[in-house]
Amino acid sequence: MALKTIQYRQHTFKISYEIVNPEAKYTMIFLHGWGSNKGLMKNSFGTQLDTFRHVYVDLPGFGNSTCNMALTTEDYANIMELFLAQISANQDPVIVGHSFGGKVALLLNPSILVLIGSAGIRVPKPLKVRAKILLFKCLKIFGFAALRNLFVSEDAKSLSEPMYQTFKNVVDEDFSDRFANFTGHAVLCWGREDTATPLSSGRKIESLIKDSRLAEFEGDHYFFMSQSKAVSAEIEKCVLEAMEH
Repeated sequence: MALKTIQYRQHTFKISYEIVNPEAKYTMIFLHGWGSNKGLMKNSFGTQLDTFRHVYVDLPGFGNSTCNMALTTEDYANIMELFLAQISANQDPVIVGHSFGGKVALLLNPSILVLIGSAGIRVPKPLKVRAKILLFKCLKIFGFAALRNLFVSEDAKSLSEPMYQTFKNVVDEDFSDRFANFTGHAVLCWGREDTATPLSSGRKIESLIKDSRLAEFEGDHYFFMSQSKAVSAEIEKCVLEAMEH
């Protein structure tokens, strides 16, 4: 594990990362999802994709990376741009993003983008969830904001205040226009039983990105952990084909 110090908007971020296959010709950046860390991505792909130098990053506020201010998805992308420049990995690497990391990867605008169960397509909330949100807003008006943990999602309960504000900033974004405006090549990998970012989201992203290909796999939001060889083979085949054109 290594650390880089990034200065951004008068704040200091310590970014934890790890590099695998350092001598490989091509670079592939791995960005994890919300509430996760680089270890999950490395455990899934670290022994695969040996054509590439792997860079596994803890996004600010996760794993061993620090964050003491509320961020937007754009802020995450800006910080990652600064980080990639520091490690000399900013010469148009392939960027792989899972879930929330997919939105950050998209904003980095690589020539080749790999989205694994990416967030960014707004899915209507169930009635029960909408009712909880409305009830909490009403209680907040009357000074009961301290009851927050009874109403927030599991993803948000243990967060520091800056990260809770960050969560509210990023959790319900619609990136449909951004997907539609992406002009690079996109490889999409999705689990058929994903309930966090359902397969319908992957199919919509495929329809929005002109040069994209969707591969479906059995499994949920973390299907790639149990099917790392198959997913890696699909990614490598599609990425190398795209590099040849």
